[in-house]
Amino acid sequence: MSKQDDHHRGSGIAKPGKVKEVTSLTNPIVKDLRSLALKKFRDQQGVFLAEGLKLVIDALDLGWTIKTLVYSKAGKGNSLVEQVAARTVAKGGDVLEVNEKIISAITRRDNPQMVVGVFQQNLQTLTNIRPQGNDVFVALDRVRDPGNLGTIIRTADAAGAKGIILIGDTTDPFSLETVRATMGSVFAVPLVRATESEFLSWRKGFSGLIVGTHLKGSVDYRTIPYANKPVVLLMGNEQQGLPEQLASTCDRLARIPQQGRADSLNLAIATGVMLFEIRRDALKLDTIN
Repeated sequence: MSKQDDHHRGSGIAKPGKVKEVTSLTNPIVKDLRSLALKKFRDQQGVFLAEGLKLVIDALDLGWTIKTLVYSKAGKGNSLVEQVAARTVAKGGDVLEVNEKIISAITRRDNPQMVVGVFQQNLQTLTNIRPQGNDVFVALDRVRDPGNLGTIIRTADAAGAKGIILIGDTTDPFSLETVRATMGSVFAVPLVRATESEFLSWRKGFSGLIVGTHLKGSVDYRTIPYANKPVVLLMGNEQQGLPEQLASTCDRLARIPQQGRADSLNLAIATGVMLFEIRRDALKLDTIN
């Protein structure tokens, strides 16, 4: 995908983008867009795909940088699609009008959405994360499943968490599967990547409460006083849970009581249960729009 200048040198004014019609799967632009299904190419270009008109509008409203907007001919004449196209061009992004076959190839779906946006990746740095008050962050160690990660990002957004720290070899938050599962929350929840050693070093300067879930946890998660302090909820890998170094850095190791034949909860479900308990005092029905 060709690089484009986001701004005139020194002016801060975006160069207008271009509008093109693309009809062939062998077009180099289409090949570049299809390559974004692979992490290697997403990382090389620092971009990712987001499907759906609502997601694209949400991302633009939240200030994310759009590089390319792709829409199917079925969207032509749709006032919202045309508004998004105009916004993309004004911000220096390119707009591609394509057929449904091309959108299916880009998204790897048989029934694709009629709009796809290519956005610049945005990761925060751990040193800039300074929880205060009753802020809640989720730290995830080596989460492997894109669906789990996407659901956790969406749940963290719903619970009012301030961000997610991705520790170690956690799956890519900008993969097609993860972005789909977030239902747009990937644009609303700050994401941070860190190694285990970076997280442990950062933890030394954190004066709040770090709570991890662990099968050896002796504390019922409902009995921990979470209010009036910043909290980091530390969740482990789907198969192995928290490694010893991360478990030992927790102030509390909690367990969710269970009954029945299942011996464990899905990671995203367990994270949701913990998050809404931690945020119990902060969440009121009258604050919901």
